[in-house]
Amino acid sequence: MQLTVWTYEGPPHIGAMRVATAMTGLHYILHAPQGDTYADLLFTMIERRGQRPPVTYTTFEARDLGSDTAEIFKRAARDAVERFRPEAIIVGASCTAELIQDDPGGLARTLGLDVPVIPLELPSYSKKENWGASETFYRLVRGLARPSLRQKKSGGARPVCNILGPTALGFRHRDDVREITGLLAHCGVDVNIVAPLGATPSDLQFLPAADFNVVLYPEIAEAAARHLEKEFGQPYTRAIPIGVGATQDFVAEVCELAGIPMPDLSGYMSNLPWWSRSVDSNYLTGKRVFVFGDATHAIAAARVASEELAFTVVGLGTYSREFARPVREAATDYGIEALITDDYLEVEAAITALQPELILGTQMERHIAKRLGIPCAVISAPVHVQDFPARYAPQMGFEGANVLFDTWVHPLLMGLEEHLLGMFREDFEFHDEAGASHLGSHAAMPEEAPVATTESATPSLVWTHDAENELKKIPFFVRGKARRNTEAFARDQLLDTVTLDTLYDAKARYGR
Repeated sequence: MQLTVWTYEGPPHIGAMRVATAMTGLHYILHAPQGDTYADLLFTMIERRGQRPPVTYTTFEARDLGSDTAEIFKRAARDAVERFRPEAIIVGASCTAELIQDDPGGLARTLGLDVPVIPLELPSYSKKENWGASETFYRLVRGLARPSLRQKKSGGARPVCNILGPTALGFRHRDDVREITGLLAHCGVDVNIVAPLGATPSDLQFLPAADFNVVLYPEIAEAAARHLEKEFGQPYTRAIPIGVGATQDFVAEVCELAGIPMPDLSGYMSNLPWWSRSVDSNYLTGKRVFVFGDATHAIAAARVASEELAFTVVGLGTYSREFARPVREAATDYGIEALITDDYLEVEAAITALQPELILGTQMERHIAKRLGIPCAVISAPVHVQDFPARYAPQMGFEGANVLFDTWVHPLLMGLEEHLLGMFREDFEFHDEAGASHLGSHAAMPEEAPVATTESATPSLVWTHDAENELKKIPFFVRGKARRNTEAFARDQLLDTVTLDTLYDAKARYGR
């Protein structure tokens, strides 16, 4: 077992909590030891929710292990149903409680409760958070959707869809739902149910009444959507509307499923295409970007970066092992090999070796970027409190494309501003050792980042003092590229030391 400081996903019962917290009238009975209530902080402190998650913990103690922990669970379940009067309950065990094998589902069924009971089997030692959310939502849909409530549409009625996938603690899920609901209305499509976010267990009964399903987050909703397609003949969307091109693809797919003509989008377009072609953005062309996150956001971000901002994608990866195949397929389009890992140290090593000029990642990559002095924008969970803004900031739809442009390009524009400040580095207020202000007061500059070492790594070159000083005259946001080019030139010339002449000769070669 590998010890870690950070983790991209929590255990699967956290995923179940995200579904329960997103819904109304659903309660989660979690068989867990004292101390596992730490998960409440994810929602109340990071997402800044006004109420704690609808979860009852059994909170058994070490001394209880010698007695009947099953009775503790049954008592907690009865008390929770009596106190909260939920429409339905889900029951399961945390990773620690899983070891004592009390079978919460079986125990709950013996209680004769007057609400539907959905048992969860969430293997904590082989699966993780997103899978847990997906399995929980699938079990709820499978247990509560009713075929008898599927209605035939009368002639001339507007098409109807469900929006599936948004949860609590999701990256901009609240704003994405608002944006996509408006876009669907513009297309002439009504929304039947949004789930899990904002839905009740009784709402899930009416899912079959829709004509088709819109899947916004496949990690959460694809399993449920496949079930609805198989059982009720409801097709579902595959296009994820992140970026201008993908949003246009999404609208086309929705219109095809709904059997309606494409709407006029001329008044509904994003500013991103014009801004990305403007003079101010020309210097961004070819910027090397590293992308990492959940599969949905990573694939979408790579497409936007490459096709809509003219960046060069030099790294693409995900921690979502269940969706490794589509990420690998996307990476081949950029001529690179996908990085599939949930070890942040592997991600850091890849970033250090590639030295990109922009990182699009998670809260973890934000920390890595600060240490390496590289601009970064967060595109995916896991996230921190600053990624739940009070303002409207979707990632999806045409307005979402505007948010992407602002979020991704501004760190690079700040880099240009830092260059201007660098012109005055001899002034008492500015000095090169201070680092870039927008990356943290003690951030190392890109060229100072340690190079990842492996057994097969190329031996590092020695830079003379004069060469290092000359390198510092180059704007810091392209200094890493200058260093890489110079070292590549030196190795081609079989040199082991980079001198001032080597730097000038490399500049002459690459400047042609």
